[in-house]
Amino acid sequence: MGPVSIPPVEQARSIFSELGYTLSGDGTEFRAEREWKVVHVTATADEEEGAIPDSGSLRCFVTYRETAESLVRRLSDLGPDYEWAVISVDDDADYDVIHAPSMSA
Repeated sequence: MGPVSIPPVEQARSIFSELGYTLSGDGTEFRAEREWKVVHVTATADEEEGAIPDSGSLRCFVTYRETAESLVRRLSDLGPDYEWAVISVDDDADYDVIHAPSMSA
């Protein structure tokens, strides 16, 4: 993939806005709200340490397609105490949603 023309935060904001969420906050972390659901969104270019918060209830991480698998592995290994998903994006405005592994035994 060549240089990325759209930062992941812009794509994250666009995705959630198109899905009908109201957005609040600036920077790489923001809240997306729709009806009863509040999603804390973190846009990251890679799977660096600071990208994974310790707490929350419903979180979505938006990253580039090249780093999505390693971020999913890292989240799975850490097993945070909240529901999460990863959205992988590319510079063509395409995206895929990767849900957390099932927590049921």
